[in-house]
Amino acid sequence: MHACTKSAELGLYTEPAYRLFREDSEHPLILVCEHASHYIPPALNDLGLDPVAAREHIAWDPGALELAQSLSQALGATLIAANYSRLLVDLNRPRHAPDSIPLQSEIYQVPGNQHLDEATREYRRQQLFTPFHQRLQRIIDRRLAQGREVRVVGIHSFTPVYYGQPRTLEIGVLYGGATAYAARVLEGLWALPLKVAGNQPYEIDPLSDMTVPVHGDARGLESILIEVRNDLLRTPEAVQRWSDCLAPLL
Repeated sequence: MHACTKSAELGLYTEPAYRLFREDSEHPLILVCEHASHYIPPALNDLGLDPVAAREHIAWDPGALELAQSLSQALGATLIAANYSRLLVDLNRPRHAPDSIPLQSEIYQVPGNQHLDEATREYRRQQLFTPFHQRLQRIIDRRLAQGREVRVVGIHSFTPVYYGQPRTLEIGVLYGGATAYAARVLEGLWALPLKVAGNQPYEIDPLSDMTVPVHGDARGLESILIEVRNDLLRTPEAVQRWSDCLAPLL
């Protein structure tokens, strides 16, 4: 099968690529949750993964959607959140990044992503990646045309153990060009009894990140990505505590 043939997954993506909350908000903040869901269409049989693995961090960011929704409610801010697993196509990777459709994630090989033809890869992009980013771009475009202030903030979570190594970090603020905005948020977090760092546990890289470099830095907008350790987001009370910490800083 080659690029001009039909995808083997034609017609599987019947749910919208994203959910949108408070689209008409007057708040300058736009929240983005690219890894909000572990949903994979049933016909794809969890991409051949064990059912437990298909609900692990490799498939989504546990707790990130709940935190993003809480922040959206607290601030009255717009939120766009993915409806599908990042194992199908990662919305925070450029279209043709090597791990955009991962063959392996951490210690797990992803059988259903092995040997995909280009038609299927492109179909996933057209059904999931393109609608998400086009909608986010239109929201930003409209607000900038209105002369409004815009900030773009990604909400993520990270696993407490990575390749067998425990992580003591509790929250990271990732940034590229928005150094002043990141510094303000970090300063507020450092005032709390938390284990906080800038550009940890990851760094923003235009070759491997999408939201901050493309929708933020490239447009001269204040844009950062928040990473909270996912074992600290396991209850509604824990999510609320993080929301209460972050809302006034963002």
